[in-house]
Amino acid sequence: MVLSVLVFLLATACMLERIEPFTSWYYVFSWWSYIVFAESWLHWKGLKSSLFQSPGRFLLQLPMSVTIWLVFELFNFRLQNWHYVEVPSSLVLRWFGYAVSFATVLPGLNATAALVRGLLPLDSLQWPRLVLRGGRRRWVIGAGFLSLILPLIWPGIFFPFVWLGFILVLGPLVLSAEPDGLVQGLESGKPGKLLELLISGMICGFLWELWNYWAGAKWIYTVPLFGWLKIFEMPLLGFLGFPPFAVECYLMSGVAFLLWDCMEKTGSRARRWIMRGLLGLALLVFWMLIFSGIDRNTVISYGA
Repeated sequence: MVLSVLVFLLATACMLERIEPFTSWYYVFSWWSYIVFAESWLHWKGLKSSLFQSPGRFLLQLPMSVTIWLVFELFNFRLQNWHYVEVPSSLVLRWFGYAVSFATVLPGLNATAALVRGLLPLDSLQWPRLVLRGGRRRWVIGAGFLSLILPLIWPGIFFPFVWLGFILVLGPLVLSAEPDGLVQGLESGKPGKLLELLISGMICGFLWELWNYWAGAKWIYTVPLFGWLKIFEMPLLGFLGFPPFAVECYLMSGVAFLLWDCMEKTGSRARRWIMRGLLGLALLVFWMLIFSGIDRNTVISYGA
C-alpha cells in the first residue's frame, strides 16, 4: 500500500516536471497505483479484496477488461466520439500502452465498487421491486438491441445510447444466473448493488478524466451538441455516461465469467487447455484487429 502511494507521488512529480516516461505514461502509473492501493486497503481492513483473496480471478479480469473496452472502441469507429493524441510512435510501445491502459477498466471499477460497498451502508436500502420477467423481459431486451443499433445508423443523435444498450440486453439475460446480484436485487427491491455500481462509475469517471488530462498520451473528445462545456477533457454532460458504463462493465464481465466457468467445468484437463489456447488465440486476433483500427481511425497524433 505504501509502495503504491510512493509510485503515484513519484509519477506525479515527474509528470509535472515533464520527465519521461512518466509524462506520456502518467495515466498508466496513476491507475495501477490506485488499483494496488485500493486492493491493499481493502485487504488491510478485512474487506473483500480480489487481488489478495482471488488472485487468479483478479488476473483474469485483465484480458477481460481489454476485450470489453475494445467493444466500445469498435463502436467508436462509427461514433468518432473520442480520439487519441501523442501516443507512442513505436507500434510495440503503442499497442502495449493500449493493453495496459485498457486492462485497468475492470480492476479499477471493481476495486472502487468494493470500497463503496465497505464504506457506505447501501445493502439496507429498499425501493419498489422491478420485475423483468415474461413479456416485459423481451421488450427490455428488444429496447437494448435497438439502443445498440441506432447509434450506428444515426451517431450524431443516438450516440449516448451505447452507454445504455448493454444494460438492457444483458440485465434480463443474466437474471436466472446471477443469484444475489444486480438484477436479483432490483427484483427484490434492494438497490444496493445498483447504487454501488453507479457511484463507483462516477468516481472512476472523475479519476479517468483527471489523470487523462495531465497525461502526455491521452484522449480528447469530439462529442456533438454540448462538447464545449468541459471538465478536464470531458464535456460536462458526458460524465452522465460513466455510472451506466460501470453497470455495463459489471454485466458484460459477469457474462464473461459465467462462460469461463462453464468452459472450465467441461471435459478433461487436456480439452480445457486446448479451449483456453483457442480462446487466447481468438482474443489476440481480436485485439490486434481493433488495435490496428484504433491506429487508423482514432489516433490523430503521435509523440516520441
